[in-house]
Amino acid sequence: MDQQTPTMTGAEEVSWDLTDLYSAQDDPAIDADLHSAQTTAQALAADYRGRIATLSAGALASMLQRYEQAAEKIARAYSYASMAFSVDTADPALGALVAKMQENYSQFQQTIIFFSLEWANLDPEQAQALIEDPALSRYRHYLETLRMREPYMLSEPEEKILAEKAVTGRSAWVRYFTQVQSAARYPFRGEPLSQSAILAKLYEADRDMRIDAWQGITDGLRANAMTNTYIFNQVLADKASNDRLRGYPSWITSRNLSNEVDDESVQALIDAVTSRYDIVQRYYTLKRNLMGLDELFDYDRYAPLEESDAFFSWDEARTMVLESFGAFHPTVQEVANHFFEGGWIDAPNRPAKRGGAYATPTVPSVHPYVFMNYMGRARDVETLAHELGHGIHMYLSRQQGILQAGTPLTTAETASTFAEMLVFQDLLERAQDPRERLALLSGKIEGSFATVFRQISMNRFEESIHLARRGEGELSTARFSELWLASQRAMFGDSVTMTGEYGLWWSYVPHFLHTPGYVYAYAFGELLVLALYARYQQGAEGFEERYIEALSMGGADWPHTIMAPLGVDLTDPQFWHEGLGILDDLVGEAEAIAAETI
Repeated sequence: MDQQTPTMTGAEEVSWDLTDLYSAQDDPAIDADLHSAQTTAQALAADYRGRIATLSAGALASMLQRYEQAAEKIARAYSYASMAFSVDTADPALGALVAKMQENYSQFQQTIIFFSLEWANLDPEQAQALIEDPALSRYRHYLETLRMREPYMLSEPEEKILAEKAVTGRSAWVRYFTQVQSAARYPFRGEPLSQSAILAKLYEADRDMRIDAWQGITDGLRANAMTNTYIFNQVLADKASNDRLRGYPSWITSRNLSNEVDDESVQALIDAVTSRYDIVQRYYTLKRNLMGLDELFDYDRYAPLEESDAFFSWDEARTMVLESFGAFHPTVQEVANHFFEGGWIDAPNRPAKRGGAYATPTVPSVHPYVFMNYMGRARDVETLAHELGHGIHMYLSRQQGILQAGTPLTTAETASTFAEMLVFQDLLERAQDPRERLALLSGKIEGSFATVFRQISMNRFEESIHLARRGEGELSTARFSELWLASQRAMFGDSVTMTGEYGLWWSYVPHFLHTPGYVYAYAFGELLVLALYARYQQGAEGFEERYIEALSMGGADWPHTIMAPLGVDLTDPQFWHEGLGILDDLVGEAEAIAAETI
């Protein structure tokens, strides 16, 4: 493709309309909402501080209703600022607006923190009686999960100090990292490219193009290595300090509590995945042979097995996604169509726009939005389906209110990955030629590997850097790179040659900073969906309706309880091997097609 005249996708003008939140960044309603939220928080503190243990169920419900209304207002303003900043990270006014939201949110947290502390310290029998009272049914699970953090909560003055310092601590470093990554340009054949644009080159059939892109990415990461290394060190040190102050037994405990799973269950997932690295090595050995290479390097991993000029305009992607969703359930299609018709998607790849893709729920009284960088490839169609899956989940769960609509990260990927699977199956059914089917199957395998095995290998890297930072002090770029390569080589074995320069590629991954400990949730979600999709294909009676009901629950119950009606047992350590067995079968299918056609 001509670098000077990029192909138009039709997504160039698909920009989201944020006026459902506010009319503009200087809308007076933003300050009005912030003032109202802070005023309500102060009133709640005046009315209820020191009295939580004396409240009846009805009085506590009334207090939580007021809290919900205030939380909605501050979340609405924060959502607007974050989204506007995502599409133009170079705008200092938007950066200042994000900082203002962070400061206001910190103040709001400090004012309302008394409730979490008093509730967590309530007598267990009294707390349980309140949780079971019908007057509090709308908040039952929210109240249950707050109790889980009781052993790790500090005094009210200490909690306020941590909330205050977070604005200029970890949050500030994460924002700075986002700006550095968005502003970074990577050299490619004499042209500076954004991160999203140059990463896309790694999926090209032309090996020389992949090598040039790989070198450009490496050069760009090397140029920012000192900055990224310092940011990582500060965020790691900040988390170590917080964990120590709260008494968490491990670096991952706080994330597991948020995900509503225990340390042992997460370790069972990690052990199951790492025990099947042989699946990865078997597949990449097959890919090396199919590509006719003596050695498969890290820049070859995403190369297509078949050179393809397949291009999907925005309208084609929209049609494909909606048809796939409609074939599953009309509600899924109907909700997805709201995103297209309502201006709830921002799709074009622009200068200063943040890379990647995400969906955000905003607040229950408005609606979710989807953010992506659409470039017309098959993987972009799948990304669109993935983020719309998130959006559908968020839309359906709005009924639970702001305190219970959100899902823990362990199940947050369920709808997104399932939606992606629906579109993939549509693509696969359209392919008649065995070689084309093999190429599509290969892409799906690699996508699942990236979600399961790569994320767990990144979890292994993440654990190693947290432990090393706590045990060794500030880490050098070389030390980060050493730990990164060790985690990657453990997964690929001899099937892929990891070059020394690939050691720098840890430094652009935002999840390590934005949400420490997050990455294993991708593997959790992917293996869960593989099992769910198998049940759907087997024609489990009433599956589609139960699936919609599960999404509508949001975070209003424990993940294993929400998923039980769909026929899965998340409490069974052997459950993970079911999903891994499906991946093993997919590789076997690819091997069989290859043996027959190549």
